[in-house]
Amino acid sequence: MDNALINPSRLKGEPELSGSCLFLINPQEARYAAMDARNAGAQSFPLFHSTLFEISRGTSTPHSWAGPAVGAPFAVITLEKLIALGVRRCIVLGWCGSLTPALQVGDIVLPTWAISEEGTSPHYPGERPPQSSPKLRQGLSSYLSSKSITVTEGPVWTTDALYRETRKKISDYAEQSILAVDMEFSALASVAAFRKIDLAAALLVSDELFHPEWNSGFHRKSFRKKSRHLFNMMAEFLNSADTNLQNG
Repeated sequence: MDNALINPSRLKGEPELSGSCLFLINPQEARYAAMDARNAGAQSFPLFHSTLFEISRGTSTPHSWAGPAVGAPFAVITLEKLIALGVRRCIVLGWCGSLTPALQVGDIVLPTWAISEEGTSPHYPGERPPQSSPKLRQGLSSYLSSKSITVTEGPVWTTDALYRETRKKISDYAEQSILAVDMEFSALASVAAFRKIDLAAALLVSDELFHPEWNSGFHRKSFRKKSRHLFNMMAEFLNSADTNLQNG
């Protein structure tokens, strides 16, 4: 393996993390994190264009929240830094567009693997296609199901080109049973495998691409309510003693 000239590292004054991180892709959930972290008196640190919050430093279940980080390159830079700071398990909360009528706005996808059409993951040698950690994904699935939250597990398509999700691509991938499209998962999963950490994701369906015309849902009050509820559940998952993440 060729050695990289620049490697991520923890610099003087930066926190030393342990445990798990809730990685928030979008600004909406990152705002929830900022509000809740302030209310909890959590310590915050700048993280490129994002913010890092230490939620339970010094407790039996230390964990952190970080975000936002939209798009594969920026998400990967952020994850690399989190790993350098000590994160070994990462739960990603993002959005996706549904390719199938079986998934409507507000539904939740737990990606199992991804078709990559982004340009970052090819720089990280390893298993293809990029996959989530089965144990971590199954733990998240079980936890959400125990809270009466329905999830669908399956493959997704990750793209850099939001405005080049063509009708033909949508149709072709749907015929291959690809559930949804996002902009980060395949790259994050590739980095996790390369750096040997566990990563799983929950993607909230924000729009539907299977109609003749685009059906967006992320401006709806009902979507924002589901976004807030899912953030709460993901935060509880990291903080819950019965997740057994410390033994993962």
